[in-house]
Amino acid sequence: MEVQSAVQFAPVDPIPPGPLRANESPSTAAAVHVIDDDDSFRRSLMRILQTLGYRAAGYRCAGEFLLAMVAEPTGCILLDITMPGPSGIDLLRAMMQRGSVPPTIFVTARDDILTSVSAMKLGAFDYLVKPVAAERVVGVVERAMRVDAQRVAVQVELQALCSRFAQLTNAERTIFLGITTHRLNKQMAADLSACERTIKALRARMMAKLNLTTVPELVRAAAMLERAGVSLARPGGDRAAAGTDPHASNAWRPFLLQSSATRT
Repeated sequence: MEVQSAVQFAPVDPIPPGPLRANESPSTAAAVHVIDDDDSFRRSLMRILQTLGYRAAGYRCAGEFLLAMVAEPTGCILLDITMPGPSGIDLLRAMMQRGSVPPTIFVTARDDILTSVSAMKLGAFDYLVKPVAAERVVGVVERAMRVDAQRVAVQVELQALCSRFAQLTNAERTIFLGITTHRLNKQMAADLSACERTIKALRARMMAKLNLTTVPELVRAAAMLERAGVSLARPGGDRAAAGTDPHASNAWRPFLLQSSATRT
């Protein structure tokens, strides 16, 4: 069976998606996001995915997708290249610059090597050329959804770790840094003008706050925080400040303006 944009389908009621999990909303639940200006192709692909039990959402262009996203999308993205407004390549590039991106699968009629290589170098999960067998699309979607579930799990773990790390006092942060740099208890005691017994108590409290039990776990936590751009240095105040860029919500504005200008 092949999914082809030229095929016409009779109107059908979409199969309702599965129930939402705790702390999920329709805009944040894992879904397959189909972005394609070919209405027939988009609807047929969504119908197949919904029949197989996936949550599926469709968008006619990149701008429509971005306007619908009130939070970072999860699941995977099936993306055409040539559409009104910004292209699929433009959308993926913008998302990659912003941060973590769900697996993005190009499904396009563009069958040239240069475009496919550029898409994969940019970070595409896969590149499928229309017309494409539905079975092949579903197989790639299954892999992509598993990969994204792992990505989301890491993000959840990191957010929880950042929240716990922000609760450390200056002294506990000093102990945290001391352990990761292989300093001895007596050296950390000198840093804090305290006795080694106090250092041991601070160390136990710090490990409990971070929900860690071993030094390798602490080293892994430090690596995760550093990769996320969290400063491990002792903060100026008693607690670390953990927040987001206040201008992050405006990151998409130039992209959306470009989309609007093209449509008009």
